[in-house]
Amino acid sequence: MANEETKQNDEVQVVAFKLRDEEYGVSILNVQEIRNMTDITRVPFAADFIKGVINLRGSVLPVIDLKKRLGLAETPYTENTRIVTVTIDELHVGMLVDAVTEVLTIGSKTVDTKKATNDRSGSRFLNGIGNVDGRLIIMLNLEEIIGATGDGK
Repeated sequence: MANEETKQNDEVQVVAFKLRDEEYGVSILNVQEIRNMTDITRVPFAADFIKGVINLRGSVLPVIDLKKRLGLAETPYTENTRIVTVTIDELHVGMLVDAVTEVLTIGSKTVDTKKATNDRSGSRFLNGIGNVDGRLIIMLNLEEIIGATGDGK
């Protein structure tokens, strides 16, 4: 049983998705669901990276334009555009992504945290860069990306 726990601690399952030409990932433990694009209602005076809100089974769910939040150039929506709903500390948010690619298992030893934590201002949004069979997956820090939406930082 101890070996099983060690193995689980050495690997993390992530939902991988595309933003422009890069592949990003977030822990599957934070992902609630992946939805097709739907009508988003704009919210006046919201931060520029907040696209608006959607009705999710009777609840209002804020939707973040993840490309804008990360400082990436915008691209048009396509039939592959998805809303990934995530939860962090009781806060539920949707994130617009260009396409969801797959669920991956990444070994913790293949995640380089040093390259993601340099002094650039956007680096607080990154946890590391995972390498899966030669594919680089940029691991996002959801606490920073989403947590900053609620307290105005």
